[in-house]
Amino acid sequence: MSYQTSRRRFLQTTAATSVGYWVAGGVKAQESKSPNEKINMASIGIGGKGSSDSTDAGNFGQMVAICDVDRGRLKGAGKRFADAEAFVDFREMLDKLGDKIDAVTVSTPDHMHAPAALAAMRLGKHCFCQKPLTHSVYESRVMAKVAREKGVKTQMGNQGTASNGIRETASLVKSGFLGTPKEVHVWTNRPIWPQGGPRSEPKDPPETLAWDLWLGVAPKRPYGANYHPFAWRGWWDFGTGALGDMGCHTINTPYMALDLKDPIAIQATTSGHNGDSFPKWSVITYEFAATDTRPALKMTWYDGGKRPDKDLLDGDIPDACGSLIIGEKGKICSNGNGSGYKIYGGLKKPETIDFVKSPGHFAEWVEAIRGGGEAVSNFPDYACGLNELVLLGNLAVWEAPEADKTGKKVAWDAKAMKVTNIDGLDHILKPTYPEGYQLDG
Repeated sequence: MSYQTSRRRFLQTTAATSVGYWVAGGVKAQESKSPNEKINMASIGIGGKGSSDSTDAGNFGQMVAICDVDRGRLKGAGKRFADAEAFVDFREMLDKLGDKIDAVTVSTPDHMHAPAALAAMRLGKHCFCQKPLTHSVYESRVMAKVAREKGVKTQMGNQGTASNGIRETASLVKSGFLGTPKEVHVWTNRPIWPQGGPRSEPKDPPETLAWDLWLGVAPKRPYGANYHPFAWRGWWDFGTGALGDMGCHTINTPYMALDLKDPIAIQATTSGHNGDSFPKWSVITYEFAATDTRPALKMTWYDGGKRPDKDLLDGDIPDACGSLIIGEKGKICSNGNGSGYKIYGGLKKPETIDFVKSPGHFAEWVEAIRGGGEAVSNFPDYACGLNELVLLGNLAVWEAPEADKTGKKVAWDAKAMKVTNIDGLDHILKPTYPEGYQLDG
């Protein structure tokens, strides 16, 4: 089977990105900034990953507003951005300074990504949003739709997308270097936070924390010590578990290389979970139908200390995080974010590999804002598909609540956005927002 067509498509996509056209359709985006014009930035969430995201925003533009539900963090960030106005509620920030803001970064817990990003994009603001892009599949679909309708420049925070390693790997695989692709394995050392246990005892939130705003669109519950500022990732109401934390990094290489969209079935085995906190570990199998560029294949995900058999790596011990693409002629193993890789099977790396280099992940987004192009990891054409693939794995995790027992296989109809064989998963696929936040419309 030849993969030259797929490779040409990949090169055309990345080349189109670099010269200033939409990846899909070659249509110029709206209201690009001139190269010398300052981009007025606002950051929603300035702690954790938001610290580096807001720093990037300040380095590439003029920071006019910062927002965080923790006033302690706001105070610290105010020293870095002395000219920026501070807010604890992003809705107030957008209402007051909407006409002064060109672009926003969103670096909140997962459940608040879509509410904040959608509010900004609906006002015509360019948007950089951390991975996973959303907390639910439906939110991901809405994010893609709104980004397209508004013509805004977007990017998900999976930084490895801009590395030479992932683009080289994708180009190699698409060229037929491995021959017919057979299977994929992806793994991570997450979770590195407490997960799989009960809630901590309710207590008063820190004086600096606006707990109701932190909860946002999530169901109400008392504050507990194992939510803020980091362990929220392990709770179904707020995070997306180990898969959501690292999937958009570690699955990124095979996703780019093999067009791994729209699995037809997903099934998991886990350590067990109570429907409140994610399991301590999981092994998830995705099944993909054949496309015009590759045959049907399976991808297996491992977390919580689980790893693929070292025999698959010819005896090498798997790194903490990585991905392995196995073809009929050989294998390529990439590190966690895809920036580096190793070839197995005696294959010799070509002297030249065609791919478009990136100016840097955040710089790619800024160039899109200034020049009318698209970052590779933009919402409609790339990030939403990868994000949806990642989130679908948690449907299978939900259906595997008993320890060490394989759960029900989830049959997925991507076009209809529907599980076709199991009822009761709608609450994971599509959230209901409380009054004061907007999902649709």
